[in-house]
This record gives sequence, structure tokens and C-alpha cells, in this order.
Amino acid sequence: MDRKEAEKFGHSQRRHVSRSDLGKFSAEKRNFDPLAIIKDSCRGRLPDLLPIKFKLMADSMFAFYRGTVEIMAADLAAAKHTHIEAQLCGDAHIRNFGFYATPDAQVTFDINDFDATCRGPWEWDVKRLVTSVVLAGQEAGETPAKCRRTAGMSAAEYCSWMRRFARMSTIDVARHRVQRDLQQPVLRDALMKAERGTPIHNLPKLAHKTREGWKFRKIPDQVLKLDHATRKAVIEALPAYRSTLSPDHQMLLDRFHPVDVAFKIAGTGSVGTRDYVVLFFGRDENDPLFLQVKEAPPCVYAGYLKQPSAANDGERVAQGQRALQLQSDLLLGWCSIEKRDFLVRQLNDHKSSLDIQTLKGRRLIEYGRLCAELLARGHARSGDPIAISAYIGDSTKAADALVAFALQYGGQVTADYKAFLKARKGGALGK
Repeated sequence: MDRKEAEKFGHSQRRHVSRSDLGKFSAEKRNFDPLAIIKDSCRGRLPDLLPIKFKLMADSMFAFYRGTVEIMAADLAAAKHTHIEAQLCGDAHIRNFGFYATPDAQVTFDINDFDATCRGPWEWDVKRLVTSVVLAGQEAGETPAKCRRTAGMSAAEYCSWMRRFARMSTIDVARHRVQRDLQQPVLRDALMKAERGTPIHNLPKLAHKTREGWKFRKIPDQVLKLDHATRKAVIEALPAYRSTLSPDHQMLLDRFHPVDVAFKIAGTGSVGTRDYVVLFFGRDENDPLFLQVKEAPPCVYAGYLKQPSAANDGERVAQGQRALQLQSDLLLGWCSIEKRDFLVRQLNDHKSSLDIQTLKGRRLIEYGRLCAELLARGHARSGDPIAISAYIGDSTKAADALVAFALQYGGQVTADYKAFLKARKGGALGK
């Protein structure tokens, strides 16, 4: 669409879903059991790891929110949406933003989790983000008034940046760099952690030298040994993964050879999926590389949006990441192992995220605004910022409605969390 067509389309969608309608949520209209959705999301996962997943989810209400994107997907899909699409992160809560290394070895801050990425209505991501700001404020002990204010600033920041992106040229949107002082308190500690997160720094933490050569350590609830057949299957999938890389990145990978494979437990929502880590060496033992081979289950939104199944869900995740990030991991690719799809990327290459318990007051405001700008940039790069901006308009109606939704939905998360704790204690979810 040209500018006039995009503006007309954006305005027209207000007749389908008014801006004030963005704020509506009614728990009474739910036609599903959230506990049943949790159980259904565990199908195909490794049953021995589910107690770890549920334990992590029980740690706090925010941890429960992180681990239950499937519940929110069902709630979002139950209401009308704007039909103005962008590439969704799919799980755009504030813990899914963080530091990582760019191809030119710079440490940057951006969206960094794309397991649930797909094409979809832009507001679904924003609702998940603003709700996460409310929940983070609650976890930090903020008053309801301060949570409302902080969420409002995050929603307003998204809308403000989308208006700016609508006025920019397409190439300037694609190149837009988020400018922040990385030494400010809200980012400094996470940045220092990211700068230390090199392969050579991680090597003694994850592996040790034995008579048979370098092997992964067994770390309870983190790194587990694999049987020979699975190790062999992972190694045999590497050539197919290599073929998904560009020629120059294939050349880089060819300088390394794999020496060991292990199973790694990571995250909250992903626990129970198959997640492997491969140790490589290049010129010598001072030249390590870690690759994560992470199972990519089908997108939780695809069925609601009536989208066809992805040819490979690892490819879906990788392409969604490239659409949303300004710069992505140079070894990002995908493969299949034993009829399951996998995303492949560097493991912990200068990666870190913030501890939300440290986000309080001004820190949470700054961080919420930063995440909102990054999300707006991702949507503007992958969608039509003119259409989204035209729908949002120049008033505060859309931002106010998004905050109203987040406050209501935060209450629903509280209720679902209590039901989850009760079911877990009663044994309805296993140990």
C-alpha cells in the first residue's frame, strides 16, 4: 500500500475494533480451562522435566506469566483484533528483551526470544508487553497507582514511536538504532554480565577436560548427559543446519569441529522441550564455540490465526527473529532431528537479561519505555507503521485502552496463578 492507502486502511479498522475496545477483557466470557491449556502445552515434552517446569512457574506470578503464553494466546484470540499485521515476537514480556552479541562483536540490546513468533495483529504483542510491566511492578512491590503510571508510559512510548516511524522513510526505519546510555543503572549490571559471556569464559563452567578429551559437565537441573544415539543424531543434523547459513557463515562454521553434545535445561516456558548444546573447537582449545540446538514446537498462535503449519518451525523462529531484530546471530539457522524441528544459534554469546526484581520506580519506567521502543521498531520493520499509526491516531485513546487491558489482565493472571498453585499442590499437575 502507498501512504494514502495505508492511512485509509488503518483508519478503517477502527470500525472493526475501536480503540477503546482494545481495553476490554472479560474473564466471564472465557470458554476454556487455563489448567487444561497448561496440560495440553506439555504434550510431547519430556515428562521427567515437567516437575522442573512447574517448580519454576510456581516461584512467582511473573514466572507463571512467562511460562504460560499459551493461556494468553487463547484469551487474545477470543476477542476481535485489528487485522493490522506485523511480525509478532509472540511472547513480548520484558524478560524477553536483553543483551547479545551482533555479528561485528558489539553487545546490543533488543528482543531476544522468538519461540512464539508469527504474523499477527500488532496489539497482541503490546498487550503482552504492557501486562508484563504491570506484573513486574507488582513483583517489585510498587503501588497500584505506580504500576498504572509505569504501564501507561510504556504504552505511550510504543504509540509515540510508531507515529515517528510512520513519518520516516522505509530504509531509515530498517536502520533505526535505539539510543540509550548503556551505563545507566537499569542496564549497567546486565551489560557487564553480557560482556563477560564469551565462549572462552563459559568453557570451564560448562565443560572439563577428561582422558577422552573435552566433555560437558553434568550440572543438576541445568546440563545433563546424553545417550550415544541422541548425540549421534545431533551431530548428523549439523550438515543440514549448515545448509541454512549464508556462504560466508558456512565458511566460518567449517573452521570448527564438534567434540561433545549434552542436554541443557533452560528458560521457563521451554522446559521439557529437547534442548541440546554442542561444544566445538576451532584452531585449538583456546578457540571454543557453543551452539544451542533448541527444539521449536509449533507456534501457539498459528491455530487461532488459521495459519498453515510451518515447513520447519526452527525456520519460522529464525526468520521471525531476523524480521524483528536490527542484527541477528551470524550462526542462526535450523534443522530437523528425528522428525522434530530445531532452531540453532550460538549459546549465551554475550547474552544476559535483567532481573525484574531490581526494576522499581524510575528503573522500571526507563526499562518499560526501552522495550516499547524496540517492539515498535520491530513491528515497523516487519509491518506497516503508517497503517498502525493511523489506527492509533494522535490522541491517547489507544494507549489508555492498552493500559486498561493490562490492568484487568494482570488480575486474571493472579487468579490463574492461584489456581495453578492449588492444582500443583493437590497433585493435579503431577509432582
